[in-house]
Amino acid sequence: MPSSVDRLSPTRVKLTVEVSFDDLKPSMDKAYREIAKSVNIPGFRKGKVPPLVIDQRFGRFTIIQEAFNDALPKFYGEAVAENDLNPLAQPEVEVTKLEDGEVIEFTAEVDVRPDFDLPDFATLSATVDAIEVTDEQIDAQLNGLRQRFGSKSVVERPAASGDLVTIDLAASKDGEELPDATAEGMEYEIGSTGMLDGLDEAVTGLSVGESADFVSTLVGGPQKGEQADIHVTVTQVQEQELPELDDEFAQMASEFDTLDELRASLVERLTNAGRLDQAAKARDAVLEGLIEQLDIALPENVVATEVEARKTSIQSQLDGAGIDLDDYLAETGEAEDADSFWADVEKRSADAMKAQLVLDKTAEEAGVTVEQNDLTQHIFRKAQEEGTAPQQILAHIQEHPHHIDEYMLEIRRGKALATIVEAATVTDSNGDVVEIVRIQPDGSLADPAAADADADEAAE
Repeated sequence: MPSSVDRLSPTRVKLTVEVSFDDLKPSMDKAYREIAKSVNIPGFRKGKVPPLVIDQRFGRFTIIQEAFNDALPKFYGEAVAENDLNPLAQPEVEVTKLEDGEVIEFTAEVDVRPDFDLPDFATLSATVDAIEVTDEQIDAQLNGLRQRFGSKSVVERPAASGDLVTIDLAASKDGEELPDATAEGMEYEIGSTGMLDGLDEAVTGLSVGESADFVSTLVGGPQKGEQADIHVTVTQVQEQELPELDDEFAQMASEFDTLDELRASLVERLTNAGRLDQAAKARDAVLEGLIEQLDIALPENVVATEVEARKTSIQSQLDGAGIDLDDYLAETGEAEDADSFWADVEKRSADAMKAQLVLDKTAEEAGVTVEQNDLTQHIFRKAQEEGTAPQQILAHIQEHPHHIDEYMLEIRRGKALATIVEAATVTDSNGDVVEIVRIQPDGSLADPAAADADADEAAE
């Protein structure tokens, strides 16, 4: 099946393919069979209508067109593989020659991955924040455990520091109520901060049914950052009885015998979480640095389609939440104005496509493969992230088989990124090397001796 390629631009080609009628015959036979089974023609049994009669009844061109449409994906796919192309979108197909019984020629214009060279990944570097486990973090974890194993009781006295109060909040500005800054039945621990400035002072000393007024800066909603008049009413006061921080508590709240062992476990857990965060940020930083140094031409049509899809998705989410874009930007500070926000969306879309091109080419050059075990682990991780059972994801895949290809591509790109990051040099803000290659799925570090043994085994 002869084919040729004309490069229209760095990102678009025209593929010209000649198909003989010998190659088209299986699809022609199939078209005749399908039509013969679907029509009733006097003098012939259903399904036994000769091709000549079908040609006379429906026209020879109709059969050729049916057969060509059926065989096109195969012919197109073979030509793409023969010419080593990497399409990024659906082709625009046109039949340019039709000689009945001899040949069909068609062209397919399609956006393709441009040619570019990957750098030596060992020259890449990135810096991430150093892991710092503070006493405050440990204390917060311990206090969380104390609250879990503590008890609460309703008391008939004024609220004091450490009490859990149920409150109603109403905010107003210039005498006008602010519905977005109003809440009822909210639980708040006095002294925990993190909410409105002045709230601790306002509720301390109040009994059930008593109220207080104060002025504070709003921390959310359309009026975020603005001052408002706050009216707070206490509807319940609960006293928290927390267990003492001692060895007995450690034995009750964990598998450890002493408080020191529990503390050490929390340090390890937070350190592992820090390693996972480092690894995620390292992957982002290395990939971002890589695509910044590569000048890759991107297909305008494909980028425009991706940008439009992102814009539609964002607008749909805003509409669903009943939020205007300007109000959203004022609350989050994500961009100065709508124009800046959409410009950033366009840049992120282009960067995402460039990253995909880089990862796909890396996977090809590195010979990255995806095994069944990779897919299984991916499904389990996805289930954990979504808080669902793996069986539900498997059932979803059975209903939508094309998602398997999406998962496989996601896994392949993830492996390609791991190859890039492992070759790069990643250091933390203290100047220490971050050993990305040794970080396990739980954040712990793999034993270097075991890693070396695995490498030796793989080499053999």
